Amino acid sequence: MSKIMPLSGFPEWLPSQRLIEQEIIGRVQRTFELYGFAPLETRAVEPLDQLLRKGETSKEVYVLRRLQADDGESGSADTGQRDELGLHFDLTVPFARFVLENAGKLQFPFRRYQIQKVWRGERPQEGRYREFYQADIDIVDRDSLPAHYEAEIPLVIGDALGGLPIPPVTIQVNNRKVLEGFYRGLGIEGTEDVLRQVDKLDKIGPAKVAELLTGQGLSAAQAERVLALAEITAPDSGFADRVTRLGVSDPLLDEGLEELVRVVDTAVAEKPGLVVADLRIARGLDYYTGTVYETLLRGYERFGSISSGGRYDNLATAGRDVFPGVGISIGITRLLGILFGRDALTASRSVPTCVLVAVNSEEERPRSVAAAAALRRNGIPAEVAPSAAKFGKQIRYAERRGIPFVWFPGERDSVKDIRSGEQVDADAATWTPPEEDLRPVVSAAV
Repeated sequence: MSKIMPLSGFPEWLPSQRLIEQEIIGRVQRTFELYGFAPLETRAVEPLDQLLRKGETSKEVYVLRRLQADDGESGSADTGQRDELGLHFDLTVPFARFVLENAGKLQFPFRRYQIQKVWRGERPQEGRYREFYQADIDIVDRDSLPAHYEAEIPLVIGDALGGLPIPPVTIQVNNRKVLEGFYRGLGIEGTEDVLRQVDKLDKIGPAKVAELLTGQGLSAAQAERVLALAEITAPDSGFADRVTRLGVSDPLLDEGLEELVRVVDTAVAEKPGLVVADLRIARGLDYYTGTVYETLLRGYERFGSISSGGRYDNLATAGRDVFPGVGISIGITRLLGILFGRDALTASRSVPTCVLVAVNSEEERPRSVAAAAALRRNGIPAEVAPSAAKFGKQIRYAERRGIPFVWFPGERDSVKDIRSGEQVDADAATWTPPEEDLRPVVSAAV
């Protein structure tokens, strides 16, 4: 058999890491539900033409084909792009399709969360994968969506990430209307092209971005003003005055500033220090039309955003029916990959088991099996020792796996906390461990 090689970009965590991943997902899910978001799961595949209709994504999409598809059947190589299927590269595009297909069955405004895997054919690197979990929330409405929902999104993410054993986060916010209105006020046409170049600032720096801007037709003065806007950051609504002092006016700019001030003021009032207005933030996808968000993990800023999103008005449309929305996604696998790489997260044990039931002898194994069953009926994860070895060896087996308690069946059962050495008589039908020992505890590594 040839040597098995790992596939780059497709992470497989160890059991202890998977326990951490499940705990993180569970905490995020509970926070989403506290804010009234309903669960949803959409299919993994979408028609390729739908995946490609918004933004520059063709290089990222994995196309799905059956190996032995019949001629003319969807998924064969010669049926054309319209019939081809691709794995979804985010959860927003399939969610928009779901809303259109099920609008008659949904109550608006519709609040949903979705935690699923997505796939992108990107170049793998630390914290960036080809297969990964995303945790999304979106709020959509019919015809119009009040701007106050754009102010709510950072509060949800602040609570979701703030409840995890990770470093604090900073949510950078901007508004596409501010950028587009400012560019229009400068007399720039093709604002989408300018947005794409500004979105590269963190990667290539202002000098290179200026070259790109002048290369696509902007004057040196226009490029200078574009970069001056991008330099503005503020932890409060003071950014608006700084934009005004640049001397550019446009109705769309005024509208965007008003919306962005509301987002920042709401966050400052509810969660001081969480949000920063950063007028570099553009987000590369074309479907964003209002507030946009990018979230940095403090101390890990060089890895870029771990949670991004924004307002979209035209993604979910069918004829005269329009469903504007706002949403944000947490890159669960991205976040964990960065922290796992630095051993920054730990679990109190590598298995769910809380109690190892010892075996006195193989003839008495049924008694141990019965004790384990009684513990499980009481909601306590338990397993039976693999062999009737000496008790010292069975205890060492539990220690290696981080199992805190060993159960000893007998005329009077007893349970031992192998960390403290304390052993007491107990009844498997009624005994319960301390709450903190029932499940593995995930925490920041010291």
